[in-house]
Amino acid sequence: MRKVYIDSSRFLALKSGALMLEVKESFKKEIKSLKDYILLITVDAKSYQKAAIDVVRFLVNEQNTPGVYVTLNKPYEIMQRTLDNNGIDTRLLIFIDAASRVEPKKVENCLYIGNPEKLSDLSVAMDQAVKALPTDEKFLIFDSLNTLSIFNKPATVARFVHFLTGKIREWKVKGIIITLEKETEPALIDELTQFSDARIDLGGES
Repeated sequence: MRKVYIDSSRFLALKSGALMLEVKESFKKEIKSLKDYILLITVDAKSYQKAAIDVVRFLVNEQNTPGVYVTLNKPYEIMQRTLDNNGIDTRLLIFIDAASRVEPKKVENCLYIGNPEKLSDLSVAMDQAVKALPTDEKFLIFDSLNTLSIFNKPATVARFVHFLTGKIREWKVKGIIITLEKETEPALIDELTQFSDARIDLGGES
């Protein structure tokens, strides 16, 4: 796979809506040519939800690609409603909910895991969901990596990162990993950056 390098220093200095638009256009230009990839998106709290919505909108609405959305921060019902309200066709998505404190179950287009500590269950659910999508071209969004660090030991999270990036390669999907930069260990971000084909840092407004 061709490596794509994006100048992160430009994105770290974002201060205006115009530059944010430039970032999104750069993302589209660089990633659109790749059939499958691993993209790391680091954000701050202000940019987090908008970044997630923009990525899904691009993949679903503009590229008409079905995918799996792993949500560790917001329950499935809230995430689905948020995407629906932003004009995104959630019928093209399978959700994996590790945020809702409920017993593991499957309903409609969602697999409930129970909590982010159940990494084995999460791994199985991702594998099932990706393979359930009938198309060759598909994506997986992992939202978000920093939440794992709240519920799991650093060494456990590091092992899971190795597993996740390896599975994304194996599945041959477009993999997007989102994390809050200030709440993620710098060493973990550096390690994940090495495994990624591109990294985009999105800061908030000053």
